[in-house]
Amino acid sequence: MIPFPRVSSPRRRFSTYLLFICTNDKKQTDPLLESFEYFTEKGKEDDLHKSYNDRSYLSSEDTGVGESRTDFVALLTGVTDSWLPSSSGVARARLSLTRTSITFSITYLRFGRPGKLVFLDSDGTTAFEFKVPKGQSDMICGVWKNVPKPLLRQLQSEQMHISMTTSTGKREEIQGKIIKHRALFAETFSSVLTSDEDNSGMGGIAMLTLSDSENNLHFILILQGLIRHKDKEPILVPIRVQLMYRQHVLREVRANITSNDPDFAEVLTDLNSRELFWLSRGQLEIVVATEDQDPRQILGFITGRKSCDTIQSVMSSGDALTPGKTGGVGSAVFNLNDNGTLEYQVQVAGLSSDVVGLTIELKPRRRNKRSVLYDLTPEFSQTSGQAVGSWSRLEARHIHMLLQNELFINVATAHSQEGELRGQIKALPYSGLEVPRQGLPTPLAGHFLSPPVRTGASGHAWVSVDKQCHLHYEIVVAGLSKKEDVTVNAHLHGLAEIGELDNSSTTHKRLLTGFYGSQAQGILKDLSLELLQHLDQGTAFIQVSTKLNPQGEIRGRVHVPNSCESGAGAEVEEAELDDTLLTDPEELKKDPNTCFFENQHHAHGSRWTPNYDKCFTCSCQKRTVICDPVICPVLTCSRTIQPEDKCCPICDEKREPKDMKAGEKVEEHPEGCYFEGDQKMHAPGISWHPFVPPFGYIKCAVCTCKGSSGEVHCEKVTCPVLVCSHPVRRNPSDCCKECPEEERTPAGLRHTDMMQADGPRHCKFGKNYYQNSDSWHPWVPLVGEMKCINCWCDHGVTKCQRKQCAVLTCSNITRTENSCCPECADRRSADTGKDQILIYTSTKIPKSKMT
Repeated sequence: MIPFPRVSSPRRRFSTYLLFICTNDKKQTDPLLESFEYFTEKGKEDDLHKSYNDRSYLSSEDTGVGESRTDFVALLTGVTDSWLPSSSGVARARLSLTRTSITFSITYLRFGRPGKLVFLDSDGTTAFEFKVPKGQSDMICGVWKNVPKPLLRQLQSEQMHISMTTSTGKREEIQGKIIKHRALFAETFSSVLTSDEDNSGMGGIAMLTLSDSENNLHFILILQGLIRHKDKEPILVPIRVQLMYRQHVLREVRANITSNDPDFAEVLTDLNSRELFWLSRGQLEIVVATEDQDPRQILGFITGRKSCDTIQSVMSSGDALTPGKTGGVGSAVFNLNDNGTLEYQVQVAGLSSDVVGLTIELKPRRRNKRSVLYDLTPEFSQTSGQAVGSWSRLEARHIHMLLQNELFINVATAHSQEGELRGQIKALPYSGLEVPRQGLPTPLAGHFLSPPVRTGASGHAWVSVDKQCHLHYEIVVAGLSKKEDVTVNAHLHGLAEIGELDNSSTTHKRLLTGFYGSQAQGILKDLSLELLQHLDQGTAFIQVSTKLNPQGEIRGRVHVPNSCESGAGAEVEEAELDDTLLTDPEELKKDPNTCFFENQHHAHGSRWTPNYDKCFTCSCQKRTVICDPVICPVLTCSRTIQPEDKCCPICDEKREPKDMKAGEKVEEHPEGCYFEGDQKMHAPGISWHPFVPPFGYIKCAVCTCKGSSGEVHCEKVTCPVLVCSHPVRRNPSDCCKECPEEERTPAGLRHTDMMQADGPRHCKFGKNYYQNSDSWHPWVPLVGEMKCINCWCDHGVTKCQRKQCAVLTCSNITRTENSCCPECADRRSADTGKDQILIYTSTKIPKSKMT
């Protein structure tokens, strides 16, 4: 009926901050690893780098960020089932799920200044709270990072809600359900529908798109509160949908909708030139009204689709109509206003000759037949290499094509009349990073290297430094040819670095990330003072290297004014694990998901090394502390040493046999490697099993810090081929299955038997072993038996509950010898406290109190 297609998930690629070598053998795939993005096999390469007449433009289906992305929508209206007056406010939330992060863009009408957003799980419990910054007014942009896996499942099954409340004046709240919708993929125009009534508690959103070849306007309405029907049996309600211009009805549709499913879809055919013009200027209004005994009406203006994404383009010679390698770069940023005006900022550098044409174009039907829509050349300055202005005559079709990623920008020069640079104009999804996307980014080109590199690639980068002196960056690269792609054995196999421009002997250089795909983004938290000073002075650069040009493919100078005087220390890095983690101790106490361990509060999602043993890593998962023993990889060297501050031994390279050839020695990266999984620096040459919350240490992979480049390489463990018919995994943490041995019933239960036995697993706590379902009071050194704590064995996992005492209001308080909690002398206190669960997968006892 309408052209809102249901889109399959885009191809997955590797994580942008890790390089993995994966096996193609799918027979031995572990279900745990299949759900873990790092180990997803690299899909078939797309056709991005075919010759120009061979390939079509990238459609909206291509995410561009090299990862799977799912879009959701929510309609927020006033709560009507409360004794408080309802709100007339209406908001539309567009959400995108990428891996375990949810980014959201929210627009609202008839609502005071929002103070906070709250994501609610299926039980109505607060899952995440976002405080709206004071600077955000018409559009709220935010991100929820590291969403727990159970909540991701609830999101996918449409069981979550989102609520928004005001910060000033009378308290208002609007709320709505988060749903998937097929229309989000094709939507190019939208409208938020509100009521003129006070405290109405109703509203709607319209998602609209034009047909690809005809002037038909397709739309889908999501309505809430328009029908007041409390009976369980659904009823049919007649509605009237009108398209209006300045109170004049242009089109009208009548239909019946059901009270339990009030969504509605329709198409308005053959819009004339005047209707299309008013559509492009944001002057058309959509009105929805019921025609029953209690008529209600909502309405709103139609504008181009709004979001926190950035419309941008990287122009490269490799993507020109006649591909070349000039080493030049073009960069552009666009902003679409509600009245249809398109503001643009364009910059070019490193060109072979003067610019003679700067145009926005369609994809050519033939190689030599360009379709120019708008000429920016009059606004271009040869001196600055920039063009700044606005395009005020966009047609509705142009807006549709712009938001569908179907337009291009072309740079013609005196030596290349048809175009030396070209790039697709497309939306860069909002990432949640603190980077100033509204301004022009730093251009990256081979022209900026010394000596210049004649390459078909180019790029741009947004960079900023926050109050904690952490570096936020986003890099977009375009123009690598298919030949180079084969050479690097990936779409792009690059290293983005930041370092000095001068030629001093001390090179303050830091690895940002290794990545596949055309984009990379992240946060660098431990910058040196020297690098921060270079950023402040404008003497730093970002450089992207490939295997074809390991000394640098493209580069750009970076100037980020900052007032950092002491650099960004590691202690700040640990404190800022995630934007969602609270650092104020008082705020942590208020958070219901906080864990209390070793006399400290830990935020949900945080991880740390406990005081009782450096060979454990603990994490907090919703009031549950999980401590995993560090799993040390098997070393193949002949001599090892044990560093004082590390758990695992390392190879003693100084004592290795001296007959090693000098040519085998590689200069090590002085900084080591930063691994995002455990958020730690690792020394060059070190190997480890990656730590991935909430799974703990993954024994099916071994990561190594390559000292020569600072890269982290993780390889999946190859399991041996088994000949038995029913292999078993003796321990849930083991990577590979084994053939089962013959059943034995030993006289005494040994530790190895417990770790390898099938069926219910036993627990080891301290020096004692416990059968499944056994319970006991733990014994802690220097304290003795903790009678107020009950522990039990749950299939190999020791779980402990500590009784929390109720707050007493009486003045005469007493405590008996065998009682865990104080009591009122005249009556017994009711225990209203909540239990906290501590989960140990360890084989050692914490040396401090568990409380």
